[in-house]
Amino acid sequence: MTVGVNMARKEETELLGLQKAAILLIALGPERSALIFKHLKEEEIEDLTLEIANTRSITPQVKEAVVEEFYQVCLAQQYIAEGGIGYAKELLEKALGADKALDVIGKLTASLQVKPFEFIRKTEASQLINFIQDEHPQTIALILSYLNPAQAALIVSALPPDRQADVAKRIATMDRTSPDVIKDVEKILESKLASLVNQDYTIIGGVDAIVEILNTVDRSTEKHIMEILEMDEPELADEIRKKMFVFEDILLLDSRAIQRVLRDVDNADLAIALKSANEEVQNAIFDNLSKRLAAMIKEDMEFMGPVRMKDVEEAQQKIVNIIRALEDSNEIVISRGGGDEIIA
Repeated sequence: MTVGVNMARKEETELLGLQKAAILLIALGPERSALIFKHLKEEEIEDLTLEIANTRSITPQVKEAVVEEFYQVCLAQQYIAEGGIGYAKELLEKALGADKALDVIGKLTASLQVKPFEFIRKTEASQLINFIQDEHPQTIALILSYLNPAQAALIVSALPPDRQADVAKRIATMDRTSPDVIKDVEKILESKLASLVNQDYTIIGGVDAIVEILNTVDRSTEKHIMEILEMDEPELADEIRKKMFVFEDILLLDSRAIQRVLRDVDNADLAIALKSANEEVQNAIFDNLSKRLAAMIKEDMEFMGPVRMKDVEEAQQKIVNIIRALEDSNEIVISRGGGDEIIA
């Protein structure tokens, strides 16, 4: 029995990746395979379909070995997500033995791109603040670009006011960072993932990154950062502001706030703005209008015919500007994280 299993594993190790994938899909059956196909590229589906069609016979032992390898790799990925490479290696060694654990980790690291600063994402924000607050603003910006927005927002909020806008500006203007720089920073903070950083230039940071962070921090921190950016980098501040609250985010407002916004919106602008809006947004608006006015807006939308996307975007931006102005004057509240909890 042992000889049969070892021979099957020897055959399995000689198979190409495409052959293993085809065998795995055959073993999973058509229904589960169809679900996997939904996540693949067209050329990958074509290659796998051809390989499955050309697969004539598979011994039960080979099929079992392929499925077992797949399970081990999935297990390793789960362990990595929970605690990093070191944690995964430790658990796999206990479950599979040292040699098999190294083999599985080796297969993963050959194809898996582990994000830099993985160990930091497992650290409490309060500890992380003490860990990095004395670093250079560019180093802090680099680290925050790899964190999830909620975690980064807590750290930005805790930085001294004079450093908040500086770090925010550096995140927004960051484009590509050399892997060597990332490695150097990781070695200073923690060296355990340095060898796994992808050697291609990594795109991180950018306007979208700082927008996500600013949308999560408390309002006072956001206002402070934006005020300084408007003075130092007006074009960048304008680009950030345009992305911070989009028209569809009107769903973040409660009914009272939507009604207050609509009092300041021109009906013609509203009809144009709703022309390309999804059904949920349209319903949120119409539910907060009188039946007569809602019917009138719907009629205007129906009879205005095709509208240029530029005109729709301009009308939506007018409404967004009204929302932001009302928030600035504390007439409405936008539901957001980072200390903006609402007390009835």
